Amino acid sequence: MRVWFIFPGENLMTQYTAIHLKARPGEAPLGPALFDVKRHGKPEVSDGTFLIKQTYMSLDPAMLGWMSPDRDSYVPPVELGEVMRSSGIGEVIESQHPDYAVGDVVMGMFGWTELALSNGQGVNKLDPTINPEMALSVFALPGLTATQGLYDIGQPKAGETLVVSGAAGSVGAIVGQLAKADGLTVIGVAGGAEKCQWLVDELGFDGAIDYKSDDLGAKLDELAPNGVDVYFENTGGPIQHEVFNRMNAHGRIAVCGMIADYTAREPSPGPNWMNIIKKRLLIQGFTMPDHLHKAPQLLEKLTPYVMNGQIKYRAHVLDGLESAMDGLNLFFTGENRGKLMVKL
Repeated sequence: MRVWFIFPGENLMTQYTAIHLKARPGEAPLGPALFDVKRHGKPEVSDGTFLIKQTYMSLDPAMLGWMSPDRDSYVPPVELGEVMRSSGIGEVIESQHPDYAVGDVVMGMFGWTELALSNGQGVNKLDPTINPEMALSVFALPGLTATQGLYDIGQPKAGETLVVSGAAGSVGAIVGQLAKADGLTVIGVAGGAEKCQWLVDELGFDGAIDYKSDDLGAKLDELAPNGVDVYFENTGGPIQHEVFNRMNAHGRIAVCGMIADYTAREPSPGPNWMNIIKKRLLIQGFTMPDHLHKAPQLLEKLTPYVMNGQIKYRAHVLDGLESAMDGLNLFFTGENRGKLMVKL
């Protein structure tokens, strides 16, 4: 028997706001000029669908790639005129779907929008007792990405040395804490004294390098005198060359992000490949769409660390849907403090 649900009051909303991509990013700062803010009529819920009112929306560095016109990538770009792509958390407010009831808390790729109509594809239910900020910061893409890259590519072993760039970001912070819990020496690279202090004092990293003020090579020599076994790359930039030149034999490099090059006219040149041969290095790029089918296994791996109190997080929450348009710039200025998200 199918049960139809309508939440009293919520169905009185007749319009909602969504933000559409209208121009590709150039070298100018990201901002409202790239987007159209539009009002739409409330979607009609039909048999097999349900309506979600989004409550939290994730902002991620990958969005810069999604906004570009590059079609030779792991996912197609957001087309001009489409609602900007993003993942988020929301509550089911109307349902004609047998598996989703009003009040269910769900997570999925809903986009920059207040309301989203779904047939359930790609939507997962969340335990309503989990703080949504924690869910987006740890159990969503950041935690899945960190776990996949670190263990599948990084193959960490106790006693080794790991360096992670973008270490104060949502993915990097989890990578470092997982490795530290597994008995590795962990060095984080971040921008600014406050972030570096947070990595060491709060997250327990063995050392931190401020790419804005430190001599990168000298600091690496100080903190990793025996070389680097695992490098988790989130940013690109000068640190990439410094770490590459200090990799130990049979080292592993997981390439997750290159935000330093996302809006550059020409990508910066990579390190010379000679060390790949001399050191027998494993270097592998990865993106999570290839691995989302493994989410249950990845969460099974990650969850015990969280339950044991070995994973801390902090969320940087912006207020209101339209704050997303300027909020993306925080990835470039380094002003974001933890997992960047929008509360609707």
